[in-house]
This record gives sequence, structure tokens and C-alpha cells, in this order.
Amino acid sequence: MDCVFCKIVAGEIPADILYQDEGMIAFRDINPVAPTHLLIIPRKHVPSLAHLSEAGSSLIADMVKVANQLAKMEGIAEGGYRLVINCGKQGGQLVPHLHMHLLGGRQLSDALG
Repeated sequence: MDCVFCKIVAGEIPADILYQDEGMIAFRDINPVAPTHLLIIPRKHVPSLAHLSEAGSSLIADMVKVANQLAKMEGIAEGGYRLVINCGKQGGQLVPHLHMHLLGGRQLSDALG
């Protein structure tokens, strides 16, 4: 598979990994748009939100739980942070592997489009 995130999961590409368990992994984005910019991804390749079955809602809940833990670890939980999941090319998804962005560490714009 030619998925950059799958290669990170497999240890073929180095990443600044902050969290990992049997189902997911979290690491720093190499092109951050905020002082804290982490990516939370499932280990299993899922192309996007559109590819989740109904059972996938527990995966999203687990990703949010990890994001909340990481926000505390990074010291941004109290000040606030943003979680973003882009879906598909027009939704801004650059890597076709489901991932959640955790952004914080500064005042984020309130513009949504």
C-alpha cells in the first residue's frame, strides 16, 4: 500500500509519536498550522469518514478520547482547541487515510469556510 500514514503505522516512515495503542496512533503534523498540531489516526486503513460503517462511530469516539488526553498532555485543554476531520478531496483531505487534527496553542480563527 502506498499510504503515508500506513507507512508511519508500520514504522517505515519516522514520526514524532506521542500516543499509540492497539487501535490508533497519534503524532505531530510535519506541516503544523498551529503551535500544537497533532494527527490521530486508526492503525487500520480507512480511506475517509465516508468509508466508515455504523460500527465506526466507536472509532471516532475513541479518537476524540485520545484527542482530549493529548490536549491535556500538551497543555491546551483549558485554553481550548479544535478537532477537525476532513472528508474527501473537496473537504480538504490530503491523505486518503482517516485522520483527526488536534489544533491549539493560539487563538484560532472562527472562520469555517
